[in-house]
Amino acid sequence: MAVPTLQTENGNLYLQTGTNQRPIVVLGEVPWDIFEHSRRLGGAPLNFAAHASRLGHEALLISAVGADSPGEEALEAIRGLGLSTTFLQKTARFHTGAAHVHPGPDNQTRFVIERPAAYDAVSISDGEIEWMASQAPAWLYFGTLFAANSAGDAVLSRLLKALPAAERFYDLNLRPDCYSASLVVRLLRIANVVKLSEEELQRVHEFTGLPLTTEAFCREGAGRYGWRGVCVTLGARGCAILACGEYVETEGHAVDVADTVGAGDAFAAAFMHGLISRWSAPEIAAFANRVGALVASRHGAIPAWTLEEAVAL
Repeated sequence: MAVPTLQTENGNLYLQTGTNQRPIVVLGEVPWDIFEHSRRLGGAPLNFAAHASRLGHEALLISAVGADSPGEEALEAIRGLGLSTTFLQKTARFHTGAAHVHPGPDNQTRFVIERPAAYDAVSISDGEIEWMASQAPAWLYFGTLFAANSAGDAVLSRLLKALPAAERFYDLNLRPDCYSASLVVRLLRIANVVKLSEEELQRVHEFTGLPLTTEAFCREGAGRYGWRGVCVTLGARGCAILACGEYVETEGHAVDVADTVGAGDAFAAAFMHGLISRWSAPEIAAFANRVGALVASRHGAIPAWTLEEAVAL
């Protein structure tokens, strides 16, 4: 199926019709984000998958919801996003995941995660593994929260073994009480591409001794672990990116922020899109900043947006 995607020419973004691409496997949690007066479906892996789909990529989401009303609502909403629910399991062991969202000053958000949750019961059969391997996925996306549970870590290990040719995208998304230094370091070691926030860089510095300054962090991390791409998001200040040996820091786009939940996940999907498209580091950074800012200007982690709006921002 042909899909609209983005390319660059002389530094300018333009839309074109893309061709078939290998799928992206996205592994992780699917919770409801619980705000003070509302509830919205979220979770970094789901957000990433939805935004990657908007960019023309086929995302195979592996997660689970509970055999409960929130789980049924989640399934319906995910189908409404145009995502496949083939690998979205339903379990009676645990309730559908929930994350209580507490906005703070300077657009800093605190999450309180309910565990165990349905996504902690994810399992994957030999047949499913064989089918995924037959599709030759180009990328495998994972985060820290899902792998912090032993069952989730086991599923990730099986996928890593079964999909050795897939690029490994590690989006840290560290949440309180849902990670350990040893886990983060292990995931950093197996990743090909890493995305983290400025605050998470501080934690990684403590765990690994990598520098605190962004360029030195990116270059030394790439040298030590073999990353071919790494990005540090800097909030309203933009981002720092190292891609294929080229380093750049790019300012963000000024927007009226509705909420920042999901903006980093949209940024991550745009970062991956730029790497797939073989853009230069400045082109990737400029586009990822646009998509992240566009999502931050709207309510919810997966608001409606179009490629045309991203280009025009």
